[in-house]
Amino acid sequence: MARRFNNIAFVASAAPDAQSALQVLQDRYANVTPELADVIVALGGDGLMLQSLHQFMGTAKPIYGMNKGTVGFLMNDFREDDLFERLEAAGRSVVHPLLMVAWDVMGVSHTARAINEVSMLRQTYQAAKLRVSVDNRVRIPELSADGILVATPAGSTAYNLSVGGPILPLNAPLLALTPISAFRPRRWRGALLPDYAKIQIEVLESVNRPVSAVADHTEFRNVSRVDISMDRSVDLVMLHDPGHSLDERILREQFGY
Repeated sequence: MARRFNNIAFVASAAPDAQSALQVLQDRYANVTPELADVIVALGGDGLMLQSLHQFMGTAKPIYGMNKGTVGFLMNDFREDDLFERLEAAGRSVVHPLLMVAWDVMGVSHTARAINEVSMLRQTYQAAKLRVSVDNRVRIPELSADGILVATPAGSTAYNLSVGGPILPLNAPLLALTPISAFRPRRWRGALLPDYAKIQIEVLESVNRPVSAVADHTEFRNVSRVDISMDRSVDLVMLHDPGHSLDERILREQFGY
């Protein structure tokens, strides 16, 4: 039977453990350039997985991560043996990124995509004041907070979880809209939105209370408005060992282990 994956491109973080693993695997398995690869094998932690997903976005190349980082939530266990067999047995997790279009106070637009979340954060000691609209309807006329974020199911266990947002199953057609240290409205803890929702966040008092917009690791400062929606035109494929899927890991997080 023909294999799904014959040509592997290895990428690794700069960490010494990841570089050592890279050398071992390159010596053992043929390594091709990413352009010629059927699959990308990423050696590092969750940060490298996010970087790799961004780097190869739009190529449709699946990424199989092996943990040589700290947490490794998105990664498989590292082993030198049976790499081709593990790749053949791996299951696919397909996610779509968020599309962020941010306008700065000069009226210039900036575009970026996020796999985990789009967040808006105060830049100074003063709380941000934000107007939140969903599908062209104002839902919160004025939110006073350190910021707000929109998280995908894949990103719901990251920054979203740390600020008290909900964990979303990977296949849930939802987005989490979560405030960051909200002061007013005092009892608002966020909302679950359908993943086809169009979210618009306007910055009130943008000069006196400057706000930055961040799509994963891409930041634009002094924004006046941000539009956020899911980009279904882009499929991002991660490969996971049987019983080690992203769905299963997210489910485990909901039960605290």
